[in-house]
Amino acid sequence: MRVVYMGTPDFAVLPLRSIVEAGHEVVLCVTQKDKPKGRGGKVSYTPVKEEALKHNIPVFQPDTMKDEESIKTVRDANPDVIVVAAFGQILPKAVLDIPEYGCLNIHASLLPRLRGAAPIQQAVIDGDEETGITIMYMDEGLDTGDIILKKSIKIEADETGGSLFDKLALMGGPLICEVLDMSEKGLVTRSPQTGEASYAGMLHKKMGLIDFTWDAVRIERLIRGLNPWPSAYTYYDGRMIKIWKAFVMNACEADDFDSYKEAPCGSIVKITKEYIYVKTGKDILVIESLQPEGKKRMDTAAYLRGCRMSEGAVLGMEE
Repeated sequence: MRVVYMGTPDFAVLPLRSIVEAGHEVVLCVTQKDKPKGRGGKVSYTPVKEEALKHNIPVFQPDTMKDEESIKTVRDANPDVIVVAAFGQILPKAVLDIPEYGCLNIHASLLPRLRGAAPIQQAVIDGDEETGITIMYMDEGLDTGDIILKKSIKIEADETGGSLFDKLALMGGPLICEVLDMSEKGLVTRSPQTGEASYAGMLHKKMGLIDFTWDAVRIERLIRGLNPWPSAYTYYDGRMIKIWKAFVMNACEADDFDSYKEAPCGSIVKITKEYIYVKTGKDILVIESLQPEGKKRMDTAAYLRGCRMSEGAVLGMEE
């Protein structure tokens, strides 16, 4: 099939590669604009652009898909089908109507749960037991189109946003190739989405600020969900500390619970050679791995060997 592929981040690379290796003709890759990266501000290609150039696929990087030039560029490519994976723009009806076999989206959740921009991380943050990949027809709504195929995966107890991202990226390629094969043979069936919908908004840095009035279970999920980006963080002595790994201890099981049960949330209630114990809205968050501002990630034991931290201090205060 003649395919126009639209995608931008790492998640979209393996499906593109799978489509090429399956023998389909990818006639155009549409991706977001290149952006400066790092302290030097050097402009870097998007991951999908890098992959497309390896296969000598023409690349188009529009500001928007809604203008006439963008619509004409896709139309002139004469695709049988458009495949979209984390592209980053909503497609107008004029684009959706171009291909004979429709526009197919590779979405990283079990729709209608977690429509939107960041379903992978949100599934971890919400404490979901499973998630997966949905291949769906696109319409003018936000991930509201008919479903073609779903495949689920268990979310492990220690799952991070990064580890789940990698697993789901591997699933997308084989599934979209299966659907393309079904499309060519006229075997596709479509089912409207049913059940209660939920949404996962875009990730941003401020959502990583830990609120210690939350219960420790919720905070621990936030830490895992936002690992590796944008990461969960707090402040100690006015300086940011990223929290990379923690576990939950039931406060009632602590020998010295009575001594700090009236302490404010965010209080450091105990420090050992290996861990920092922090009071939350419910139970204790035990910090295993962190990253002080301007330094590398390290386990808590290494941090404590080089930093004086006081029991009774309160985390979360920027000033």
